Amino acid sequence: MVTPDLVVLAAARNGHGTLIRSDRGIGERNRVTEPRDSENWAKPVDAFHVGEMAEGARKGNVEGRKPTGPLQGFGQLWQKTYEVVVPGPTPEEIISTWKANFGEFWPPSNKFYAPAGGIAPGEVAVIGGGKGPAKVTTGVRVIYADERSWSYMTPEGHPWAAIITFSSHEGDDDSSVARIHLLVRANDPLYEASFKLYTSRLEDKIWNHTLTQVAAHFGVTDREVVSTSALIDKKRQWSQFSNIWKNSAVRTLLRRDRKG
Repeated sequence: MVTPDLVVLAAARNGHGTLIRSDRGIGERNRVTEPRDSENWAKPVDAFHVGEMAEGARKGNVEGRKPTGPLQGFGQLWQKTYEVVVPGPTPEEIISTWKANFGEFWPPSNKFYAPAGGIAPGEVAVIGGGKGPAKVTTGVRVIYADERSWSYMTPEGHPWAAIITFSSHEGDDDSSVARIHLLVRANDPLYEASFKLYTSRLEDKIWNHTLTQVAAHFGVTDREVVSTSALIDKKRQWSQFSNIWKNSAVRTLLRRDRKG
């Protein structure tokens, strides 16, 4: 299973979420080698490209956008985690079910247009969420996936410059734990201004709802979602101020998300 730290290292190495390693042999030059789990990692790309999508998916805020992880965001850097104990299924069963029903576990106001290839390395999904002037369309790209976890990265214009990891592991008393880990910055100054007012709490509601639905799918309704939040870097990256020109919420309001 990939760990959050490994995903961050991957993104930091080449900006696209593909891990590379350097091996030094005796009497040999340094050489770059593929990791043993290379098939689980997406290949690096310079831009998102949307494949076959379900009817109604608007890809104008996704197609051609550059990947933006926490290193490319504007706002303060936050780490958030959400966990729920799910007695009964194995971690592999939880992840398999979660991948197959990801959009069904979201709040009704959000829409996840799964890629034709499913949740697999390199696949791009389109997302629609919110109502009225708060409505936004954007997307995500899967950068890692295995039997116990998967991670995705956001594009330019998304509210978050983020890497989000969904995973499951063994807990106490032979129970499994479903977990969501976020490493995020607001993508631009407008999103950062809304973070304290609205979007941080909205994010909490989305992922609490998601984990509650995952647990309920397996008949578990008596376990609470446990969440943590920590400020990792209080500085704002003013060098990324220009991210505001790709703001997907503004483009959605102007209906430019219909293009592409």
